Amino acid sequence: MILIHGKVYTMNGPVIEDGYVKVEGEKIAAVGCMCELTEIPADAIDLKGATVTPGFIDAHCHIGVEEDSIGPMGSDCNEATEPCTPHVRVIDGVNPRERAYGEVLNAGITSVVTCPGSANPIGGVILAMKTFGTRVDDMVIDAAAGMKMALGENPKRVYGGKKQLPSTRMGTAAIIREHLFKAKLYMEKKDKAAADPTKSEPEFNMKMEALVPVLRREMKVHFHCHRADDIYTAIRIGKEFNLDYVLVHCTEGHLIADDIAKEGVGAICGPMLTTRSKPELSNSSLVNPGKVSKAGVLTAICTDHDVIPMYLLPTSAGYAVGAGMDYDEALRAITINPAKICKIDDRVGSLEVGKDADILVFDGDPLAVANYPKMVYVNGNQVK
Repeated sequence: MILIHGKVYTMNGPVIEDGYVKVEGEKIAAVGCMCELTEIPADAIDLKGATVTPGFIDAHCHIGVEEDSIGPMGSDCNEATEPCTPHVRVIDGVNPRERAYGEVLNAGITSVVTCPGSANPIGGVILAMKTFGTRVDDMVIDAAAGMKMALGENPKRVYGGKKQLPSTRMGTAAIIREHLFKAKLYMEKKDKAAADPTKSEPEFNMKMEALVPVLRREMKVHFHCHRADDIYTAIRIGKEFNLDYVLVHCTEGHLIADDIAKEGVGAICGPMLTTRSKPELSNSSLVNPGKVSKAGVLTAICTDHDVIPMYLLPTSAGYAVGAGMDYDEALRAITINPAKICKIDDRVGSLEVGKDADILVFDGDPLAVANYPKMVYVNGNQVK
């Protein structure tokens, strides 16, 4: 299959004003200017100047584990029975037949990073997946895309109500540190046993096993943090344990953008189109992703679905542009930037040879409120 005469946003270089994208099987085989094509196949699809982008990516959501309209029976997002659950895995809770998947595909979101909720200081293992399919195992991009950790109001509210630790921000940070320290000792014992057969392995502990890849920087930590003080706590813990981490929500990032940039850490900003429903959102602003991005922070935009519906992801990016964010950077914030932040950019996020053929075709501006894609491809298959 080859798409011709499109305005192609590859997201890894300049816009190609009159370009083509060639697909072979599930992968992109070629991308370039029409002037480079020496022969046009008879079955080429002429886009007549339509805009072509990679499939959109939501870098933080709960699709499939917070099911639309079902209530408690469809809520598998928070294992809020104890505050530290690194061993639970989102892949075991996702229902890919939830109707929201069809809605987000229609809006052009072809990949998502779906996460445990923020009830627990350590919430579990994150899943990166495609949005087209019926069996989650066939939709996986990375079954261990990160480890969810949460700071701020949510753990306080959940466990303070149960009259147990953590009921303060201090307690939340203490639980995270305690289990990272325990995992460090566990890892060191395993390493010593591997190097010296006379040493005994530690007794198997599934929680510690889940945290070892975090300490080895093989798994990224996604820190839920809204307020500036919580952002600084995430940075502090990240430094203490030499973690590979990202700031999720980062609501007050616009107040401390230069500090975040100095740390060299990325930010996933959102949800944007909400009310200030709790105290830690009091400084939320549509300017946030733009200001954080302009400071030099690798920035993505998310919906936190089901906090707001995921089909509002491109709309969120459009509102960010209206509030001062550079247009191309807003488009990157829902394509290549989330792919880079979530370490799935070897497969998705840009139109490059060898990557998955996740492609959107628009008549007009991809970030316009009323402009859904007219064509959607996932893994080279046209699903719209």
